[in-house]
Amino acid sequence: MERCVPWRTIKVTRQVADFMGRSFENRKASIFKTAAQKSKLYSKYGKQLYVVAKNGVPDPENNPALRNLIERAKKDQVPSHVIDKAIEKAKGVGGEDFTTVRYEGFGPGGCSVIVDCLTDNNNRTITDVRNCFTRTGSKLGPTGSVGHLFDHLAVLSFKGDDGDKILEIMLNADVDVTDVETEGDTINLFAPAGEFYKAKTALLEAFPKLELLVQEITFVPQATKELAGDDVQMFEKFINLLNDCEDVQDVYHNAILPG
Repeated sequence: MERCVPWRTIKVTRQVADFMGRSFENRKASIFKTAAQKSKLYSKYGKQLYVVAKNGVPDPENNPALRNLIERAKKDQVPSHVIDKAIEKAKGVGGEDFTTVRYEGFGPGGCSVIVDCLTDNNNRTITDVRNCFTRTGSKLGPTGSVGHLFDHLAVLSFKGDDGDKILEIMLNADVDVTDVETEGDTINLFAPAGEFYKAKTALLEAFPKLELLVQEITFVPQATKELAGDDVQMFEKFINLLNDCEDVQDVYHNAILPG
């Protein structure tokens, strides 16, 4: 008996998909430039691992979110002792009380920006983030000011060339796929954020040795904004300032830089 599967297409254009690939690689390349930035990366993952383990169970076998975060940390070359320390810390009684905070606004050249933070001091965090906007002529907006311009999606990328086969696997696993795109020898699978673990599990059950090049829950811009002239340099300053903020975890934007 044939199943009627809903197909809710949020079309991810090639321009946006290319932008996403560059943004992942550029973000990781910039993080590893200096020892100080490596320390920032380790601190970021340590905080995220602690929160995910504390809010769930500090056992990756029984906590899919923690297991996925550990995989990402290892891919980003975070040392095992940093990972183990964060999980052991989460097993203790009491501990730090972090909350998630999201800020939205308009960066240099009018690009749309979402900033995700983990904080134990809201006053410190809002002050730091606001300074990044103010110092680059950007504008911090109210909640919802730009969020509607992004789609919150799970993104899984891996080597392959048969997108139809992947789509069939997803539909058989009852995964609500958004888009499957083949670019050369790489397949990009997009799904609603809530389908991340379901989609990943279906992929790995079908291909146990599959290496995921990207496994993210991220904000994908519905349209991009090309920057030029002085806005390019100011945008780079803006991103560097945000990356230097202690509580900033992720920055999403729709900016396209020349070249």
